[in-house]
Amino acid sequence: MELLLTIGIGLVLGLVGLGIGIVLQRSLTSAQIVARQAELHKQLSDGEARAKDLILKAKDEGLKLREEAENENKRKRADLQREDERLRHRRESVDRKQEMLENRDRKLDQVEKDLEQKRVKADQLLAQQLQELQRISGLSTDDAKAILLQQVEKDTRQDAARLIREIEQHAREDGERRAREIITTAIERVASDQVAETTVSLVPLPNDEMKGRIIGKQGRNIKAIEMATGVDLVVDETPEAVLISSHNPVRREVARIALLKLISDGRIHPGRIESVVKKAEEEVNAAVEEAGEQAVLETGVTGLHAEIVKLLGQLKYRTSYGQHVLNHVVETTHIAGMMASELKADVQLAKAGALLHDLGKAVTHETGGAHAQIGADIARKYGVPEPVCNIIAAHHSEEEAKSLEAILVIAADAISGARPGARRESLEQYLKRVQALEEMANAFVGVQQSYAIQAGREIRIIVKPDHIDDLGAINLSKQIAKKVEDNLEYPGQIKVTVIRETRAVEFAK
Repeated sequence: MELLLTIGIGLVLGLVGLGIGIVLQRSLTSAQIVARQAELHKQLSDGEARAKDLILKAKDEGLKLREEAENENKRKRADLQREDERLRHRRESVDRKQEMLENRDRKLDQVEKDLEQKRVKADQLLAQQLQELQRISGLSTDDAKAILLQQVEKDTRQDAARLIREIEQHAREDGERRAREIITTAIERVASDQVAETTVSLVPLPNDEMKGRIIGKQGRNIKAIEMATGVDLVVDETPEAVLISSHNPVRREVARIALLKLISDGRIHPGRIESVVKKAEEEVNAAVEEAGEQAVLETGVTGLHAEIVKLLGQLKYRTSYGQHVLNHVVETTHIAGMMASELKADVQLAKAGALLHDLGKAVTHETGGAHAQIGADIARKYGVPEPVCNIIAAHHSEEEAKSLEAILVIAADAISGARPGARRESLEQYLKRVQALEEMANAFVGVQQSYAIQAGREIRIIVKPDHIDDLGAINLSKQIAKKVEDNLEYPGQIKVTVIRETRAVEFAK
């Protein structure tokens, strides 16, 4: 279309030029006509040349378009051929799979027929065997079941009777008083050594440049902080950190809060230090009072002097025996209260003694001596009843225990410190016991895997279903329980659970 348009334009230009020449020829002089004709012939020649150029360009473009169209057609034909080939292969694959499925269906039908025949034969053989067994034994199926159930019931009743006799025998031999003493003494003996307390606090810095600002010119800032708080600041090679050292945990906490405020504010000079330390002391005192009141409220121990409640609150910032002391005394109070309730002892006396048993640790940095005796002296000073003071002093044998409640507090203190996780030695023994429990179960034939759960209070054994049947699983649980009783020492009881399951797995393709 473009080519025809170009040719038409060239012809029109030629005709126009010819018409103009005829008109001028009639109106101009012969010389002008000749000159004008020459010019018109030149224009016509130029027009024809341009038309030829356009025609050639149009031909070239047409050839290019034709080549591109042919190449596109070739590519599409190749794609169609590949698609046809892929579809042909897929049809062949589908046909093969369909043929395989038909063969499988025929085989399954045959297998089902064979199984049905075998099932009929098995039923016939079973009926014949039952008839033969009944003929030999002279018992029917119902009679045999009844005899078996009677035997199982008899064995179960014997086991139950044996347990009842053992419990009654122990109860008659020891009696209630002896039972209390044995329980409290046994619990008391679980106490053991603990790790050392913490006497330093770490304060992070935004950068090492802040160390210079904390020290100040000629060390005046660090001296002002140490004088205002009564602690030692250690600015060593530790990157971006300052250590606060003091045996007084309250002073150490005041210094930590004040230093954080100074670092956050950025203004560090002696006048500002005194103001910030005073505000930090007010915050810590408020936190101490709140912690003491919360401990008293949580444990239900009432009637304590305000100074004793404050000293209890100071234990919030004290760590000892590898534990947070305030959490430890609250935990000990709950344990002692529960044991006293079980043993029909004075619950409130046991809880009061347990809550105050580490009271002396709040002031051991100021007063020399054993914290148990110091705590008892403080309690007497503020009017605490003498039985409670005896419990405080007796929990580390500073005085002789004069009551059952004192022994209970000793036991509760030991339990809180010796439970798994409170100290490393108990955790190691606990892990060894759990490992021994699993190894003992894995030694039995037919056991696939065993897991000790519930902190070692239960062991679950997974058996191989093709090695052990349901009755074998029952016997295995009894055998493992018996072996655990004979070879391991443990508190309370251990539940033995044997799991036998069969799984059928198939994949849909």
